[in-house]
Amino acid sequence: MPDRQPTLDEQIAIYQREYRDLDPQVEKVVNALSRLDRRMNVAYGRHLATLNLGGAEWEVLKELVMAGEPYQLWPGTIARRLGLTPAAMTHRIDRMLGQGLVTREQDPDNRVRVIIGITDAGREKWLEVMRRASVFEEDLLQDLNAEERGHLGELLTRLLRRVEDAQPDAGGRLTDLE
Repeated sequence: MPDRQPTLDEQIAIYQREYRDLDPQVEKVVNALSRLDRRMNVAYGRHLATLNLGGAEWEVLKELVMAGEPYQLWPGTIARRLGLTPAAMTHRIDRMLGQGLVTREQDPDNRVRVIIGITDAGREKWLEVMRRASVFEEDLLQDLNAEERGHLGELLTRLLRRVEDAQPDAGGRLTDLE
């Protein structure tokens, strides 16, 4: 038995051998996206690890930055956007408080609620991740010219919208493209 993963073309050939009704073009696109997603997640995870940051913390920092100044959100809002339970969100925030990445303050308009904010250290971590990700992403797309990048971005966005429309409850993060 070979211990290497088949190439994408080899995988499609095997699928066609076993399932003759397979559309090889569709299968190639879907499997290429799947493999690319896996490898990109590994690469991003490595970048985060070098900064002593986990994917969970990155997601919270990203939501706070996307909120804009003053970079604050209610924990429930973050939890809904990330598809988390309130308990999971509380645990994540507690960890991040200990790391000095976020603040937790009482909401001045509603003393029952708290507001989560990003610290200067949290914003600097976010910026460093973005710097490293930008270098990685530029390298990833170096073989595509600007027109090809734009076209690929549009095509992938169309696919993503179709999936989100068909399965609106699957991601927890339905506002990524807005």
